[in-house]
Amino acid sequence: MAERLMITTTTGDAGQVILAVAGEVDLATAPQLAECLTAITDRDVLVDLAGVTFLDSSGVSALVAGSRAITEAGHRLRTFGEQDNVRTVLEISGLETMFHDEAETDE
Repeated sequence: MAERLMITTTTGDAGQVILAVAGEVDLATAPQLAECLTAITDRDVLVDLAGVTFLDSSGVSALVAGSRAITEAGHRLRTFGEQDNVRTVLEISGLETMFHDEAETDE
C-alpha cells in the first residue's frame, strides 16, 4: 500500500513559500503535489524533499509542471534535502540542475 503524501506549507525569511513534502510521490499522489505547486505562482517556492521516500516519473512530472507555472509567473522553484534515492531520480532524469543552483550540484 502506498504511503500517504503529506505537504506542509510555511513562509521563509525571504518571503518564499516552503513546501515540506513527506511520503511517496507516485502516480497516486503526484496530482496532489502538482496541484499544490501550480497554485503558488506569486513568489519563489522551495520544496523540501527530505521526507520523500520514493519519487517516480509522475512525481518528476509534478515538479516540472510546478516549476513551469512558477517560472512563467517570474519566480523560481528549487528543491532541497533529497534522500539519495530521490536525488538519483533527479540526476538520471537530467533535471537536477533545473531544481538546484549550480553550486549545489557541484558538491
